[in-house]
Amino acid sequence: MLASQAIRSVFHRSWKPLVRFNHRKAPTTIESIKKRIEDIPIENYRNFSIVAHIDHGKSTLSDRLLELTGVIESGGNKQVLDRLEVERERGITVKAQTCSMFYYDKRYNKDFLIHLVDTPGHVDFRGEVSRSYASCGGALLLVDASQGVQAQTVANFYLAYSMDLKLIPVINKIDLDHADIAQAEDQIENTFELPREDAIQVSAKTGLNVKEKLLPAIIDRIPPPTGLLDKPFRALLVDSWYDSYVGVVLLVHIVDGSVCKGDRVLCAQTGKKYEIKDIGIMFPDRVPTGILSTGQVGYVIPGMKASKDAKIGDTLMHLGRENETEVLPGFEEPKPMVFVGAFPSDGAEFKALNDDVNRLVLNDRSVSLKRETSNALGQGWRLGFLGSLHASVFRERLEKEYGSKLIITQPTVPYMIKYYDGHEKLITNPDEFPDLAERRSKIKAIQEPYVEAIMTLPQEYLGNIIKLCDNNRGQQTDITYLNMTGQVMLKYDLPLGQLVEDFFGKLKSVSRGYASLDYEDIGYRDSDVVKLELLVNGSSVDALAQVMHSSQVERAGRVWVKKFKEYIKVQLFEVIIQARANGKIIARETIKAKRKDVLQKLHASDISRRKKLLVKQKEGKKHLKSVGNVRINQDAYQAFLRK
Repeated sequence: MLASQAIRSVFHRSWKPLVRFNHRKAPTTIESIKKRIEDIPIENYRNFSIVAHIDHGKSTLSDRLLELTGVIESGGNKQVLDRLEVERERGITVKAQTCSMFYYDKRYNKDFLIHLVDTPGHVDFRGEVSRSYASCGGALLLVDASQGVQAQTVANFYLAYSMDLKLIPVINKIDLDHADIAQAEDQIENTFELPREDAIQVSAKTGLNVKEKLLPAIIDRIPPPTGLLDKPFRALLVDSWYDSYVGVVLLVHIVDGSVCKGDRVLCAQTGKKYEIKDIGIMFPDRVPTGILSTGQVGYVIPGMKASKDAKIGDTLMHLGRENETEVLPGFEEPKPMVFVGAFPSDGAEFKALNDDVNRLVLNDRSVSLKRETSNALGQGWRLGFLGSLHASVFRERLEKEYGSKLIITQPTVPYMIKYYDGHEKLITNPDEFPDLAERRSKIKAIQEPYVEAIMTLPQEYLGNIIKLCDNNRGQQTDITYLNMTGQVMLKYDLPLGQLVEDFFGKLKSVSRGYASLDYEDIGYRDSDVVKLELLVNGSSVDALAQVMHSSQVERAGRVWVKKFKEYIKVQLFEVIIQARANGKIIARETIKAKRKDVLQKLHASDISRRKKLLVKQKEGKKHLKSVGNVRINQDAYQAFLRK
């Protein structure tokens, strides 16, 4: 009896705090956030992003700002805005994220609402960067005091500058022993033509000068949003991600008007109608506020089922007010520029893997997915990506989640085929590449995509990198010496096909990791490209075919046949491995037949008897070769495609 009373009293005491926390405390926090937002006028809003090269401390600075404004606890979670596992592992930002902060400025005795939009730094995700910048009034131009201005800093600076953002130069990592602040100030002044006096020196790691100088500069220098609350509601779709419980979550910037939970909205590009199920700000996770108004950046859950319907740069507007609402400019469909084939290593697993691959694509609307069939590998998919890093990140996720279940082919780029009759065709699969007869009779030109590559590097590695670019068919367009310490900025026009062939890895290798790379698409140019095929006993292995420049096929062909020979098992008949380009065989390797000793039982027999048996064996091998098929294991394809 006493024991049961004790249990009841313990249960009673422990239950009360649970009830109080769940049903009173949490709503009070949300209510206080809503009340605080309502009391802040639009003049006190500041929307900004951070422009930086990879590893210059952008995510660390974001964490420090969130800590100093009370959004997260000090010393707690790191890289709060890098939510993907691959982002944390590689130290890069792939998805654009946002977070709202409250900052009370004692100088003016006013409350400010600050929206930080954390943007990707890499060129492959430039679409995400430009959409993020469109929701901002200014940007912090972050420069590493030890490394100085790098390639992506320059590329993202020009993008921010072209969008009329107010730029605040920030020199980070000043606490490092080898920090060269004077050099960083010189580069800011010479490269970006910004006054060196405007530069703010901080250490994102220790928090030095972030609260004292950087936050006041954001308030003073970045202009507030310019939208009007009394105009019809319209919002810019900045980003989206898929949630398995609520469907697609949209990240939006409210340009004009306001929108509430329960409102009916329309997407301008798709024409689809939705009812807002939930709405609020990111603080840093979703906090429902029930309303978003002009100048704010927040999330909207419209009950959207597929990520493909969330087109970045689209305009959201109230249903029924389409005629009086102007669509926002700047919408662009993302164009895949790097393609890979993915096939299940066991054909029986295709159905299960099809669901898994579709689920993975669901959260990245910039990946294009198309079913395809290979003679060698069976049913699979052709995946299109924005660039080589995007393909590498996605491929890494596929391999981590599905391991050896998938065979992934070498990356390829799209080629433009121009015909004499005037029409054009874009091909993304080497299988679709025209044969020699068609090229001679119908095709005027074949073009491949080019990019302008911007590289920053120490002067001592200049010769090695020029040699690397020349070997990859590059054309030098500019060379600039950035400062007296030996940093050089090199500009080259390079074929995108060369860039996806591990150019970045080779660049890091020849510069011992000191060179940085950024690139921008500059369109298609005429090129002498051909299809290189691998033949096994005269039959083409379609999954291994690749399109490349005619100057590279001989060397590549020799390497291919030697490498593939290692993975083919000895057969009872002779196996011939050949590389073919432009209808000509350019390399060959032969695997000799496995032979049985037919003379084993003969001891003192006649020579003619011996000859007769050898001729019979030879005829049998010839017949076997004509009817026999070489069975190539999936492991052989996997090993050959592995770098």
